[in-house]
Amino acid sequence: MSDLSLPPLTLVPLGAEPPPPIAPGPLRAAIASLPWPAPPSVGYAAPPATGEHEPCELEGPNGKVNTGRLVAFDPDAGQVQILIPPGRNPLTLRFTQFRRLSLLRPLEPLPMADGARLDDTTPLLPQNLLQPYRLRFKDGTETTLSSVGLIDKPLGLFTFSPIDASGRLLRSLYPRPMLVAVDVAPAGGARPASDEPDTAPMALDELPSARVARPPSLGDMLTAAQITTAEHLAKAIDQQAKMPMVRIGEALVGLGFITEAQLGEALKLQSADRRLPLGELLVSRGIVTRADLQTALSRKMGYPIVDVAAFPVENEAALRLPLAAARRLTALPLMMRAGRLVVALEDPSARMAIDEIEFSAQCKVLPVLARAGTLAMAIDRVYLRLGKDAIEPSADLAAAFTLDLDGGDNANKLLANLEQEQSPGTREDETPIEQSDNSLVRLINTMIMEAKQGGVSDIHIECQPGTQKVQVRFRRDGVLKPYIELPHTYRSALVARIKIMCDLDISERRKPQDGKINFGRWMQGQKLELRVATIPTANGLEDVVMRLLASAKTLPLEGMGMQPDTLEKLRTAIERPYGMVLCVGPTGSGKTTTLHAALGHINTPERKIWTAEDPVEITQPGLRQVQVNPKIDWTFAKALRAFLRADPDVVMVGEIRDAETAGMAVEASLTGHLVMSTLHTNSAPETVTRLLDMGMDPFSFADSLLAVLAQRLVRRLCKHCVTHRPATPEDLQGLVDGYLFSYPDANQRPDGDALLADWTQRFGVDGQLMHHHAPGCSHCDNSGYAGRVGLHELLVVSRELRHLIQTSARAEQLQQAAMMEGMRTLRQDGILKVLAGLTSIEEVRAISNN
Repeated sequence: MSDLSLPPLTLVPLGAEPPPPIAPGPLRAAIASLPWPAPPSVGYAAPPATGEHEPCELEGPNGKVNTGRLVAFDPDAGQVQILIPPGRNPLTLRFTQFRRLSLLRPLEPLPMADGARLDDTTPLLPQNLLQPYRLRFKDGTETTLSSVGLIDKPLGLFTFSPIDASGRLLRSLYPRPMLVAVDVAPAGGARPASDEPDTAPMALDELPSARVARPPSLGDMLTAAQITTAEHLAKAIDQQAKMPMVRIGEALVGLGFITEAQLGEALKLQSADRRLPLGELLVSRGIVTRADLQTALSRKMGYPIVDVAAFPVENEAALRLPLAAARRLTALPLMMRAGRLVVALEDPSARMAIDEIEFSAQCKVLPVLARAGTLAMAIDRVYLRLGKDAIEPSADLAAAFTLDLDGGDNANKLLANLEQEQSPGTREDETPIEQSDNSLVRLINTMIMEAKQGGVSDIHIECQPGTQKVQVRFRRDGVLKPYIELPHTYRSALVARIKIMCDLDISERRKPQDGKINFGRWMQGQKLELRVATIPTANGLEDVVMRLLASAKTLPLEGMGMQPDTLEKLRTAIERPYGMVLCVGPTGSGKTTTLHAALGHINTPERKIWTAEDPVEITQPGLRQVQVNPKIDWTFAKALRAFLRADPDVVMVGEIRDAETAGMAVEASLTGHLVMSTLHTNSAPETVTRLLDMGMDPFSFADSLLAVLAQRLVRRLCKHCVTHRPATPEDLQGLVDGYLFSYPDANQRPDGDALLADWTQRFGVDGQLMHHHAPGCSHCDNSGYAGRVGLHELLVVSRELRHLIQTSARAEQLQQAAMMEGMRTLRQDGILKVLAGLTSIEEVRAISNN
């Protein structure tokens, strides 16, 4: 079989010795009566069959061209036989193996009535008989040609391209299996590119029957062509406004796509459920195709067809409709026209979709038509260009939705829009907003997106009694700040909507509930999970707190901000083959991030690492990560027990919450596994006493424990506005006193002068220690802080500390022994970071009690 991807073969001229005749049979009979139609013009007729092999040209799928002779043509079998010189035997090719077959013997026009022929200088074909076509193939390529009409048959498309001015035509067949669509431009000759829109792509099953073309009217041009400019679209909309009103059912009947009986049956079905448009009902039942429906919408109802891939979408228009709504409704706003939003839809007659767009955009909508299958990619492209990965506010709300944690003008504008210029209300019996209200849904989605983009860790929704407004506050960098206030009419609906998003019981208001929101379920493309807790408060109200659990990447252990000696000791501990390493601190102190950084350090192909988390916040290749679910009794303890039967080298438990999990962790560490976990305690020494109080055997626990890392997060000085000046003696004395205060025994304290000398060597500038201060700027909301930095306290279990643990020593004794061996407390580590200009002494004092 010929490989059409190869270069053309050496050819023999068509006048050379003819190939041997083939034996009589079905294919020989087929060539004798070649089923090649004549052009749809009175000036041509089908040529008589010669019984000889037709000279032909064959174009392969990759565009390579071979010439030869057509030996056999069998449409029923879907194959042809081509003899390509110098070969002696014909090749059998299926219609899926070539994309064009042209007969090189020109088709002559019929002679004139008086028997005279026109010479070559006289044009036989009037320009309005020719139509330009653009054929699109399945491989994504396309070709453009002019043809005297076009005939669509089951085997493919027949074209008739002029060879010269005498009217002779080249006949070609484009097999249907190779084609996707053909763009049919209006007839009437070429027009300047500035005056004529692009042609409209038509599915193969909606090609018009071939006929002699008539000059197009302006309405034909503007409604049958794909529009790529705002100017042409405006003209087409004006033209459509002048057309008589036609119902979609009447249009489909008028084009012959359905019968009156089918229309009547569909109308009866629609009367039972008015939510489904008639066109969609007919498509869903297979009575018409999507292409038929769009043809009727364009030809009979006059909807302009827009090429959404090329149309210059106005940013203001796109911002009117949230991305989530655009995807759900398959609708793309194109431009604003006289205060109305022009929107491209696959079915512009869908009234319910238009109503929803009008409500969401807060303006009237002018629907236009986009070809089926073209909108999804265009929607993603337009909103990606605007930087919108999720739902965005309307243009009127775009400025209001800018994150302003200080509750400034933007929050007031948002409130004004959400209330839709209504009074905030002073009566308690005012009609409350429904939980499905569009403005409420947009508010919650936007609030979550603003929180994510602003680095917010928690969202607090606090409902007040009576007519007092609902308070919404964001926690960012560990500090709560007001975000917005909502009318009391939003109170119940706001809580109910959040409960629906996390599958909680909306009727239960007497006891607390907790759940999780998979935000990607409500907002496509958003990898975000929120942990939700509802708390009943006085007066029958409820508060809601949502913690954002955004999927994060693993940080390197070197990027955690530890002091060099602390980092080296921690590396030594986690590289041990067995034992237990704990990371402790309050909620939101970065424990999970630190554990994953440690796991990333030892994550090699030689180790099998299992993790049990709730939820899985950070993913790493090479880790076998499991999410526990206490609701189905899949707890940390049971996950840990299962891991021990799965040949682990390292096990990470998200949190030790009870004695059972603690006991399993100790057991696993004593049986040859490295165990990592977290605990909610205030310091490293207190962690030891807490686990002993939970009932751990002191001897087993002492043997298993390798190290305890306590950590906190403090706000980082804003790098955009931080200033530096030489520290005064009072500044330095305060830092020295704070550093030495952590030593319980005065005899253990280092000398203050020696301490200052060491600090000057490490952090000094030109022999002086500096005082760092950030007054505030626009980058940090005038707070002086932007981002956070970690403080660390690492207790490494030595022989002496192990003995103290076995004797159930107090936390103070453990701290004293650990500090003698080089441990720094959280406050001491914080003071070193103050000297380095990373944070302030006020932040360090706020998080440390010692």
